[in-house]
Amino acid sequence: MTTTEHTDVLVVGAGLAGLRTATLLATRGHQVTLIERRRRLTDFIRTTGIFVRKTFTDYDLGEEHLGPPIRTMVLYPPSHRAPVTLRSNRDEYRVGEMGPLYEHGAREAVAAGVDLQLGTRYLGKVSDHTYLIRNDEGRTRIRAQYIVGADGARSQVARDLGLDLNTHLLVGAERVYTVTSAPAEPAFHCVIDPNITPGYLAWVINDGVHAHIGTAGYARRYRHGIQQALETFSRTAPGLEPQDRHPQQVEQRGGPIPVGGLLPQISCPAGLLVGDAAGAVSPLTAGGLDPCLRLSDHAVEILDSALTQSQPDLLRHYDGATLRREFRGRLAMRHALAQLRSPAVAAAAFTALRTPPGRAAAKRILFSDKSFPTPPTPQDSFGIRPTIPTTLGA
Repeated sequence: MTTTEHTDVLVVGAGLAGLRTATLLATRGHQVTLIERRRRLTDFIRTTGIFVRKTFTDYDLGEEHLGPPIRTMVLYPPSHRAPVTLRSNRDEYRVGEMGPLYEHGAREAVAAGVDLQLGTRYLGKVSDHTYLIRNDEGRTRIRAQYIVGADGARSQVARDLGLDLNTHLLVGAERVYTVTSAPAEPAFHCVIDPNITPGYLAWVINDGVHAHIGTAGYARRYRHGIQQALETFSRTAPGLEPQDRHPQQVEQRGGPIPVGGLLPQISCPAGLLVGDAAGAVSPLTAGGLDPCLRLSDHAVEILDSALTQSQPDLLRHYDGATLRREFRGRLAMRHALAQLRSPAVAAAAFTALRTPPGRAAAKRILFSDKSFPTPPTPQDSFGIRPTIPTTLGA
């Protein structure tokens, strides 16, 4: 027999976006159920965990969960020769320990009153405001005033609500492991080589604690698959000491990366999307952690107002099309990067990058203060003053 439960908001997916959305709603007095198909949040991590300066200065992520700051980025052509080194006078990047960050976020969610159900799958919509989930105890129907899709780039919630879907996707693969010795200077190394990174780039982040070696690109352009490309890249990847090039214990990460920009339709009277499900990822850099936090904050303001005022129509203010306009420049650059189909063309692009204007342009993109566009506040939209805290789980 299938039982039925009731909640104000059902959040599907306990990544960074889902945890933050659920926790903030619960702190405002709403009943929230958060389901996650993983049994442990430290399993099957997909993200590299790169936080840009604007994120770790605006949000309290917990110093103990962040690696050393990185101020240097090195860009390499396919040959790896004559790279372009860009240095900032500020801390630009820090890599988070995502497993502990997720666990911390889960503890904060439960403390706030969220009903967190791990090992629970979302099976789909049954009828208006009724959804079916399954765990070891069987199937349960959940009646929710609103549902939040935080269930990744290929969101089932988006399909069930008739919202927009991500269609412009990269696929990424990464290896993470502990290094034996710290480099002279922590750095973020990026290689543009269409043979191993068709339409995107490969990277090495060595902050003296962990090494992240990864590649991403358009799946259909890989000749022998992304794992083979990652294996090839790992043999000559820059920024690693010889003793750290062949580790014994490696954590494998990977998955789809939406780079089509924020989707236009990300809400309806029944619910909304956050994080990757909403396409809240930079089209150019594929960075998604800062957008996921900021869009989640916006989602909480909208949902809180809709719940408090019993007005589902207020979800129309959660408008992806308006915010998407701010991505026009990066969408154009994404299109340009996607056209680098041969090593010769990629190498030629570095000729411009090595000039003073080219270096200045790269610095503006990579070390910019601008992140996710600031959404209109609920006060602007319908007279409610926002009160979002900046701690990760509060």
